[in-house]
Amino acid sequence: MIQRIQTVYLLLATAFSGGVIFLLNLWVQEEEIKFFVMDSFNSDNLLLKGLSALFFISAILTLVAIFQYKNRQLQFVLGRLSILINFILLGVIVYFTQNLSGEINVSEKGIGSLIPIVTIVLVVLANKAIKKDEELVKSVDRLR
Repeated sequence: MIQRIQTVYLLLATAFSGGVIFLLNLWVQEEEIKFFVMDSFNSDNLLLKGLSALFFISAILTLVAIFQYKNRQLQFVLGRLSILINFILLGVIVYFTQNLSGEINVSEKGIGSLIPIVTIVLVVLANKAIKKDEELVKSVDRLR
């Protein structure tokens, strides 16, 4: 059952949460320095360190959900957790991209800020397919 469409959606979500973060910047600072997710490990700010950890937790959750195809309920719950984590990520990114006095000066927002949104959409599509599969299995069980 690993060849289902939800596997493709979850694999794409894993690629965005765990792989594309190295390619796309989150924002550009005043000195034309691009800020990537991995740059947050070098920061003194605890919230920025949590940002990168949340990206990797999201990637791990979606990767684990791929291999839970025999337990669709757990797969669905892991998808929901990934959605929640990505909403938190989106909030943290929006918080830092706003020009906060004395905190961080962001002159330009990067395309990497959209990674949590794309991941949320992909996981929602996967959850929709998982629910559809679950309903199909329940309907077949009723016929027995």
